[in-house]
Amino acid sequence: MAYNKTSPWFDTTVSNGYLGKFNIRPVSAEPDDIRYTIDPQYNYRPDLLSFDLYGTPKLWWVFTQRNMNVIRDPIFDFKVGTTIFIPKKSKLFKLLGL
Repeated sequence: MAYNKTSPWFDTTVSNGYLGKFNIRPVSAEPDDIRYTIDPQYNYRPDLLSFDLYGTPKLWWVFTQRNMNVIRDPIFDFKVGTTIFIPKKSKLFKLLGL
């Protein structure tokens, strides 16, 4: 079973139904990334912010990959008042091949 392009496991090998070693999909810093402070409606909900920005909740993991120095836990570190950088939709979709 292969994972689709929106999945954090897209680059991870699958053999005999088992996932191989997790290969991180890097989301590099870009000069035009948006600096954003998490609002109350997105508290512990990166999937909702992903839906509002990118049209799909499946890209929740992008915030963690782009902000590894701030977000260690993709849910519990995604809290009100935390400032993160958000990739622009056009550049992210190009990077992921969407």
